[in-house]
Amino acid sequence: MSLPSPADLSANSADDRLIVALDVPNALSGLALAERLGPAVSFYKIGLGMLTGGGLALANELKQEHGKRIFLDMKLFDISATVEHAVRGLAQFDIDFLTVHGDPHVVRAAKQGASGKDMKILAVTILTSLDRADLDDCLIQQGDIADLVVERAARALEAGADGVIASPNEAALIRALPQAQGRLIVTPGVRPAGADSGDQKRIATPHKAMSDGADHVVVGRPIWQSDDPRRAAEEILASLP
Repeated sequence: MSLPSPADLSANSADDRLIVALDVPNALSGLALAERLGPAVSFYKIGLGMLTGGGLALANELKQEHGKRIFLDMKLFDISATVEHAVRGLAQFDIDFLTVHGDPHVVRAAKQGASGKDMKILAVTILTSLDRADLDDCLIQQGDIADLVVERAARALEAGADGVIASPNEAALIRALPQAQGRLIVTPGVRPAGADSGDQKRIATPHKAMSDGADHVVVGRPIWQSDDPRRAAEEILASLP
């Protein structure tokens, strides 16, 4: 694959606390967006939706040819042996972050699969698109959603996760955990002030998320749906504390 123009993507002076979600149809669209963002963005998330659209090839090209950091958001969940095998295979791509579900057996297997690699295993707590009614539909135990997120985060970190994925609403609570010392908190569900919340239900601004203890914020649609994605990214970066 190659970019449609010779823009310099490799001048990565950008603040890598912003991770741009490349939730676009395919790798060519992802490359075109990266070309528009140029050196303003140094960290990209590639999710499950692009897996069949060349997502791994895109991850490899952005990483190896353009020096970008890559967050592969696969949210793996399976029996331990399968998770370990899958993570070992994905680790060949020199990924920076990989997500798995935060169940302790999944986290332990993922860490085993990533052994010897620099790839960080991040545990998903409860998806930011879910609220209490959704959890009831899934037969998830009763309780305040923030309490459940914090408990899942603690258990995942005790199982060896390098960090957790949680909504910005729970970032401060997780950061206060003893288990979270020195670990990463990455927050999707982040929207600039005035932006459409889309399908996200537990959201906050990038500034609020960072102030509450997040290490990285993940932003997708407010950037790639913008008429000027680079300017949108720069405005988010300027808002970070």
